[in-house]
Amino acid sequence: MKILDTLAAVNPLLPTAAALVALLVGAWIADRIAKVILIGMARRFAAMSSVTWDDILVEHKVFERIVHLVPAIIIFWGIDLVPEVPDGVVTVVRNVMLGYMILMLTLALTSSLSAGNEIYGQTEMAKDRPLKGFVQLVQLVVWILGGIMIVAAILDRSPVLLLSGFGAMTAVLLLIFKDTILSLVASVQISAQDMVRVGDWIEMPQYGADGDVIDVQLHTIKVQNWDKTIVTVPTHKLVSESLKNWRGMSQSGGRRIKRSLNIDVSSIRFQRDDEVAEFRRLALLVDYIDQKKKELADYNAGLEYEVDAEVNHRRLTNVGTFRAYAYNYLHNHPMIRNDMTLLVRQLEPGPEGLPIEVYCFTNTTEWGAYEDIQSDIFDHLLAIVPEFDLRLFQQPAGSDFDKISPRDQAAAARLAVTQG
Repeated sequence: MKILDTLAAVNPLLPTAAALVALLVGAWIADRIAKVILIGMARRFAAMSSVTWDDILVEHKVFERIVHLVPAIIIFWGIDLVPEVPDGVVTVVRNVMLGYMILMLTLALTSSLSAGNEIYGQTEMAKDRPLKGFVQLVQLVVWILGGIMIVAAILDRSPVLLLSGFGAMTAVLLLIFKDTILSLVASVQISAQDMVRVGDWIEMPQYGADGDVIDVQLHTIKVQNWDKTIVTVPTHKLVSESLKNWRGMSQSGGRRIKRSLNIDVSSIRFQRDDEVAEFRRLALLVDYIDQKKKELADYNAGLEYEVDAEVNHRRLTNVGTFRAYAYNYLHNHPMIRNDMTLLVRQLEPGPEGLPIEVYCFTNTTEWGAYEDIQSDIFDHLLAIVPEFDLRLFQQPAGSDFDKISPRDQAAAARLAVTQG
C-alpha cells in the first residue's frame, strides 16, 4: 500500500496503471505456468501410456484451450482489486472475460468432439456406422449456443432473451440452414440404411464420382476416383439421386465377368459324324459328346415316321459344341467360382453376328487379378474358336479391302454407282 501511496503522490493515475500492469503480468505468468505444468504433464502422460486416446486429445489441443481459462479467470476476479477503476470499466472487462471463457470452453468442447470422433473411428464399428456427420451437427449446435452465450455475456443480457428472438427468425434460419437440414436428414437415412461407408467403391456418373469413399461428413462426401482426383458430393444427393455401391461385390468375394464373343452367323453349321468323333480328343467335351449323341439317337429313333433325309434329324452344331466347351472350360477353371451364377448363353443375333455371352464370377475381387483372369479366359476362347470351324465377326479393316482383287474392286464400285 505504501508503494501505491507513493505512486499516487506522484500521479493519481499511477496506482491504477501499476495495478493493471501487475494484473496482466500475473495473468501472463499464470498462463505460462499452467501451460508448462498441465500441458507438459498431459503430453508426458500421453507419450508414456500405451493407449492412443490421450494422444488424440493432445493432438486436438483440448488441454491447451482449457488452460486458456486460467488468465481469463485471474483477470475476471482480479479487476475488482485494481484501485480507482470505474464500475462501468470493471463490468465491461468482466463481461469480455466471461465471453472469452465461454469461447475457450466452446473450442475445448468442439475439439473434444472431434477427438472423440477420431477415437471412435479407430474401432471396427466405425466402418459400418460412421458418426462424423452427427458430430459435425453437434459441433454446429455447440457453436450456435456458444455464440449466443458469448453475445449475451458481453452485452450483459440473459441468453433466454436472445433465444426468444429466434422465433421470429425461424423462416430466415430455415433458409440459411436449408442445406444443413437436408444433410442431417440424409445422414440419418444413410446411417440407418447403411448406404455408404468409408472405403466403399461407389459410382455417381452425374457428379463424375467413380472410386473409394474417403470421408463422410455432414454436408459432403469425398470420393477419390481411380485417377486419384477427388470429387465432393453433397450428402443429401446420395439419397435423392441414383447411386451404385460395389460393397456387395467386395463382400461376396467374387467379381462378375460379363462379356460376349460375336460369332459370324455364316460360319454356323451342323457337324458331320467324323467331326463329332474328332471333338472327343478335347477332354472337356468327352462327356458332352457322349451325352448328346445318346440324347439325339434316342430322339431320332423315336420318330413316328420313316426319316430318310439327314436334314430331318436332330444334329449337333459347331456353335452349340463351342458353347458347351466354353461352359466346361469355365466350370473347371481354378479361378472361377462354381457356387455363383455360371452361364455361357446366346444373345439375340444382330448386325454384328451372334453374341455368345460369358457370365461368371471370379474368386477374387482385386482389380488387377480380376483383369488378368478375364483376359486369360478370353485369350483362350478367342484362340479356340477356329477349332470349331467358326469365325469371329469384326468390321472390315483397310487390310481386308486390300485383299480384294482389282476386278472385284471395280465390280463393287460399279455396283455402288448403280445402287446410288
